[in-house]
Amino acid sequence: MWSNLPFDILANIFYYLSPDSLARAKSACKNWHTCAKNSASPRRHHPPWFVALPTRITGHFCYGHNPIDDSWHLLPLDFIPNPIRPIAAIGGLILLRQATTTALQLAICNPFTRQFRQFPKLNVTRTNPAVGVIELNSVNFKVYVAGGMSEASTINGGGASYEPTLEVYDSVYNKWKTIGSMPMEFAVRLTVWTPNESVYCNGVLYWITSARAYTIMVYEIEKNKWRELSVPMADRLEFAALVQRNGKLSLVGGTCDAGACIWELSEDNNWIMIEKVAQELGARLLEGKGRWGSINTKCVCTGDAMCLYRDLESGMVVWRECVKNGKWEWHWIEGCGSIKGMKLQNFPIKGLLLHPYLAFSSVLNQ
Repeated sequence: MWSNLPFDILANIFYYLSPDSLARAKSACKNWHTCAKNSASPRRHHPPWFVALPTRITGHFCYGHNPIDDSWHLLPLDFIPNPIRPIAAIGGLILLRQATTTALQLAICNPFTRQFRQFPKLNVTRTNPAVGVIELNSVNFKVYVAGGMSEASTINGGGASYEPTLEVYDSVYNKWKTIGSMPMEFAVRLTVWTPNESVYCNGVLYWITSARAYTIMVYEIEKNKWRELSVPMADRLEFAALVQRNGKLSLVGGTCDAGACIWELSEDNNWIMIEKVAQELGARLLEGKGRWGSINTKCVCTGDAMCLYRDLESGMVVWRECVKNGKWEWHWIEGCGSIKGMKLQNFPIKGLLLHPYLAFSSVLNQ
């Protein structure tokens, strides 16, 4: 019966498989392999994988946590030619920057299909700019680069300077375009005090500063306008991270006395506290260290899951949507201390939430 199923019905069945089950189905026979390739879109009805990449140059590899069977897997990155640092997730792909040069050079990869491609060079060579991502779908996205230090001018003998311009990369056209300027104050702050992470929400890009008291740099895309946004408890938070959850800008932050809290930005630009991290899970993540800042707390979020984490070996606090009742619930995930009996070395990580994309992407074949 299975061998006689119409192609469209079989593809519909495959659509509901988890990524690991779909991968096994692809190896059954040629017909299933062809069908699975055509139904290998990201599985949004399954929880996303947590993919951990080293923040330092420690080898071409990353680790992925499969929430379906609560297991960790080694994902080799030996197909990437140069050392890289992770920046952000774009659907099932990972945006990277090359670590062999101080000037920003971006690339993108799929750790599941082992595809890799470099972006074209920016119009202006920049060191340490802020990077923002707008994901429309897995093949249509834009990357914004703002600020940074430009190269020293050899024409007039000048030194390096802050670059008060904004460039955007369009995946459809595979090229960079300079789209405007910004106040020099914002260029300086985006270069010195802002990490690469950004949040896009309802036509606006947000970057949070990395030093207390925290503030948020805001870029309204359609208006080409820059402004500043305040942060709740800005001078008291021991860590703070911006995320986008269910189409709204959210902020996660914590103090030793109040614990970790989650705020949501209302339409009138007021912050409203919507949730607190479960006390017992917060204490478990802290491991008696006392302060959230002392453990280098980080946060990553998608539309259906939020994760607080430290490093590879320590566990993670996860707040995610329950498929059965649609409510968000707190969970604990054990860290990755070993895989298949092999003890792993602990190290700082950059965590990303990915819905594995098992089809070969046209974006990576340009």
